[in-house]
Amino acid sequence: MEKIELDDFAQELPDKMPVSVIMEKRPCDHAWADYSYQAVGVVTSDRLQDRQSRKIHQKDGIEQYLYSGLTVQLYQDECESYYHNLMSPQPGCYVVAGEPEDDTEVPEPYLVSLSFDEVHAYLEGDEQVYAVEIPPELYKWTEAFVLTHYIAIKKTKRKLKNWTDQPQEKTQ
Repeated sequence: MEKIELDDFAQELPDKMPVSVIMEKRPCDHAWADYSYQAVGVVTSDRLQDRQSRKIHQKDGIEQYLYSGLTVQLYQDECESYYHNLMSPQPGCYVVAGEPEDDTEVPEPYLVSLSFDEVHAYLEGDEQVYAVEIPPELYKWTEAFVLTHYIAIKKTKRKLKNWTDQPQEKTQ
């Protein structure tokens, strides 16, 4: 496949973008848990902040916390996964969070990724993974990264050898 040159696209792209995650804690009437937790959004920032969490909203027993100091990092060898994420019907941003000691504590996010493959590995390891809508700034940045570094290769099926036509060796 030939490489496509894009006019007016010569730009330096950072491989990291600072983000913060909004986590929500809400009461539930489950037999084994008093609260349910969910990531409700990811917001981008223009600079990296210190790692901290703070309550940003409380109403009717629902609490929202902002976890700052996280980054999304893009890798060239993950471009195919980013491409498939961006081309999916609902492109997502995936938040991986640690399991809290107590069920009254909010799970603390420690990774934000745009790679299906990376997040799948965390799911197999029984980590908490939340999918949220990708912010427009993050979408544009990832799209530019993919356009810069990814060349789609058409997958072809291997041709199977016909083993019956092969000369047989005699065994003693």
